Amino acid sequence: MLIKLLEKIQLTIGVLFLLTFFITIVIQVVTRFMGVSAVWTEEVATYSFIWSVFMGASVMLNRREHFQFDFLLKKLKGKGKDSLYLINDIILLVFSFAIFYFGIEAVQSFWNYNWVSLPQLKMGYVWISVPIMGGTMVIYTLAHIYRNVRNFNTKEVAE
Repeated sequence: MLIKLLEKIQLTIGVLFLLTFFITIVIQVVTRFMGVSAVWTEEVATYSFIWSVFMGASVMLNRREHFQFDFLLKKLKGKGKDSLYLINDIILLVFSFAIFYFGIEAVQSFWNYNWVSLPQLKMGYVWISVPIMGGTMVIYTLAHIYRNVRNFNTKEVAE
């Protein structure tokens, strides 16, 4: 299924950037211990961490493992619970679309800015993670809404 493939790609990207973050921090510690300062490590670590967090946030939304207030969800049953899931998903859809839209604007605004320590790299490569996260969140949320509406008359809504 497309959603599973998209999630797997995002997880792979997130893990690769987290690995890059870890390796860069190790390089930074080792070089400072040796008395050499690798200036580029701070930016690479920061920006790779940003990518890993944004890719992970989108996957967590798909798995419904993100932060949520579930007091009301635990109290409701049947149609009330299904309706609340639908309302939550619609709110998430609006929020995710806003992230996608304004992320595209941010990428366009900051694309030609350069990194400080590695001026060959553009800030657009960092900022593009925002609309990617927002776009995949929109896709995941639409899939949740579709699944919940399709299963609305059944006993259990997919969580």
